[in-house]
Amino acid sequence: MRWLRKLGNVVLVANSVLALAAHAQDPATTYPNRAIRVVVPYPPGGTSDTLMRLIGQKLTERWGQQIVIESRPGGAALIGTEVVARAQPDGYTLLATDMGSVLISWLSHAKPSFDYLRDLTPVMVIAYSPHVLCVHPSLPVRTPKELIALAKQRPGQLNYAGALAGASIMAGIDFAQRAGIQWAYITGRGGMQTVMDVVTGQADVFFNGMLPTVPHIQSARLRLLAVSSDKRVERFPNAPTVAESGMPGFLTGSWQGLLAPAGTPPEIVTKLHAEISRALKLPDVIQRLSVLGTEPRYSSPGDTAREMQSERERMAKLIRDTRFKPGQ
Repeated sequence: MRWLRKLGNVVLVANSVLALAAHAQDPATTYPNRAIRVVVPYPPGGTSDTLMRLIGQKLTERWGQQIVIESRPGGAALIGTEVVARAQPDGYTLLATDMGSVLISWLSHAKPSFDYLRDLTPVMVIAYSPHVLCVHPSLPVRTPKELIALAKQRPGQLNYAGALAGASIMAGIDFAQRAGIQWAYITGRGGMQTVMDVVTGQADVFFNGMLPTVPHIQSARLRLLAVSSDKRVERFPNAPTVAESGMPGFLTGSWQGLLAPAGTPPEIVTKLHAEISRALKLPDVIQRLSVLGTEPRYSSPGDTAREMQSERERMAKLIRDTRFKPGQ
């Protein structure tokens, strides 16, 4: 009996050691134990920057570790993106970005130094914000159909503003291709500059995210023609969708997402996804997102990866078909 009791004690100790070892090998158990840097590859004040500051505050409160938002604009979002793609895959350097913009930048660059799908690991899509189709108030149009008619009367004379190699400029390319029109493109460094190009009359028309655009719609410095979602938005119930205005299937917008360097432990990716999803369900966050005109999303890492691949194929075809190279 003593022998059996001793054997039992040995087994218990062995199991405890194995459990402790497994616990120690799980990198998520101690993550994070220092500040996390989140790179935003655009100028401050845009959708990605604002959204990540909101979520970052909640993560800091939850973890007791600072979430440092670092703006690294330039190179049509490629500079900041490459910083993360080349960072240590330990979960302490992340990328908050418009998923479409960074993908388009990569596709349109002549010789990208990294592979968007190979060198980055998706964590999740955090939120979606439809684009709004707006014009300068001096333009004599009030509907997408009137805009198309005017563009056909003045081929190549209307100026379309969009962030360099961004989702907003690709929305304009897609719209123009479907409508059979031509306009000149004015490319800027980000959503805020794009807005100001139209507000000041340097450009005539654009698709852009709601966050930087809504204040100027409300002040009548921009005229809203339509939204690019699949259904009308609560904030502008009288604004039709582009699809219902004669362009079925038209859907664009800003899908804000979080990416990590390839090789980041899946346990850390899973923890990030779970904690951000929890933050997105907090009442004050839901209320703030509604004010910003964006909807929370909870896409899993796997679903996000599939969406990235599908969007890459769609955008590559659009760029190829239109022979447009916005990054060059």
